[in-house]
Amino acid sequence: MGQFLEFIVNHWILSSLFVFILMMLTMDGIRGKLLGFGEIKPDEAVRMMNHDDAAVLDVREDSEYAEGHIINSIHIPLPLLENRTADLQKYKDRPLLVYCRTGNRSAQAASTLMKQGFSGVKKLSGGMIAWQGANLPVSKS
Repeated sequence: MGQFLEFIVNHWILSSLFVFILMMLTMDGIRGKLLGFGEIKPDEAVRMMNHDDAAVLDVREDSEYAEGHIINSIHIPLPLLENRTADLQKYKDRPLLVYCRTGNRSAQAASTLMKQGFSGVKKLSGGMIAWQGANLPVSKS
């Protein structure tokens, strides 16, 4: 134990960085639990869509949606979401996958939906960039 403490004292910068990284990893793991929604990767999203009959919600702007979106996704831009949750009522008790370009806006949308009583909300980790990076199909209709 004495050597351990001596190491920490002699290498305090390294030890501090280790503690910081450990805290960040822990916070990332519990963030979804604190916010009330989970975060899933593109391959898990495909499974959720195919096997759990999940609805998909795109919260990007109109121009981003027109450039390409997940097939059969519902499009409601984030600024309009709070006023249009009534459009999503039939999905309230179904799995609902929310995505944007990178994942930031979808976190806000997922939080809004959870506050409105939606139970199966999941956020697509990495958003549309991760979806396209996994070479998954994109519709431009």
